[in-house]
Amino acid sequence: MEHKEIFDHLTALFPETGLEFDEDVPCIVVPPAAIRDVSLQVRDDEMLQFDFLMCLSGVDNADGTLGVVYHLHSVPLGHKLTLKVIVPADNPHLQSVERVWRTADWHEREAYDLVGMVFDGHRDLRRILNPYDWEGHPLRKDYEVPEFYNGMKVPY
Repeated sequence: MEHKEIFDHLTALFPETGLEFDEDVPCIVVPPAAIRDVSLQVRDDEMLQFDFLMCLSGVDNADGTLGVVYHLHSVPLGHKLTLKVIVPADNPHLQSVERVWRTADWHEREAYDLVGMVFDGHRDLRRILNPYDWEGHPLRKDYEVPEFYNGMKVPY
């Protein structure tokens, strides 16, 4: 199935959700409050069967918003799908899909650590690459590398 066909199918199932189709990418833009329900649908729907989360990436859009991009693959049907969620940078909350696809566990932790995304409902949302007491999120556009960390000069 093509992205547009999947979008039409999901829009029929979630008419009040406010899904959008981005033809430039192409991808389906999902509101933050609906990502878990849409993810369950695309995983369990016999027409879609997106059983594999290939990648989940956190992005600073440099316009006051942050995004999460989900790259999905249906192993049985051989098609792919990209979902995107956009949240305000000052309130970067969205639902976790870690219980939909277990591989999202570390991907969400990485997006939390490096971009500052907060995945509500994640069972173990803590830093994965930076020390626990690190301040800030290194992949944000406004991030400034500290000169010192715990009294040690930070090389950069």
